[in-house]
Amino acid sequence: MTTPPVELASLLCSRLCHDLLSPVGALNNGLELLADETDPEMRARCFELLTDSASASAQKLKFFRLAFGAAGGFGESVDNREPKALVEGLLADKPRIMLNWTLDEQTLPKPAVKILLNLALIGIESLVRGGQLDIGAESGGGRAEIVVRAAGEKIAMDETIGRALTGELQDDELSSRTAAAYMISELAASADGQIQVVLDDESLVMGAALNT
Repeated sequence: MTTPPVELASLLCSRLCHDLLSPVGALNNGLELLADETDPEMRARCFELLTDSASASAQKLKFFRLAFGAAGGFGESVDNREPKALVEGLLADKPRIMLNWTLDEQTLPKPAVKILLNLALIGIESLVRGGQLDIGAESGGGRAEIVVRAAGEKIAMDETIGRALTGELQDDELSSRTAAAYMISELAASADGQIQVVLDDESLVMGAALNT
């Protein structure tokens, strides 16, 4: 499957805009309510809504900068505290998802961090009723390995995303929904690596191995 870079960039932009629409829309709604509201208690509630929406928007933008962009400094590796903080930020309004973060190394190569963050996002989105998100990675000897496991009462994952991750996506299945998974599959392939996916009723396990 060969996709022109401009088309992939367009699809990724559509995905990011879609994910930001909800918190930004909530900001707009809060401002409209605040303009017409005179009751002190309701105004306080509007300010609370605005604060929550602004925080959610900021967290997503920080996450997207590293997961899809060029954030993380000018070096070839990223301090593991940065992706951990970004994942925790996404989970701030999801109290039913527990995070178990296990990374032995202090840093990971940037391509590995991008793959880790995208797999973490897929795992979070699959836990529609909450559960546990386990993230682990190690790097050494010119090789990086990543594993993300989402386990819960109900696991929801589009099969086309799974095919995008494993490099089996068909041309007509590439969309804004599958573009991110396709991107990290290509990123892994460019590093002589691959992504594996195992899905059942209780868990989703995604693993990646690549040269660094």
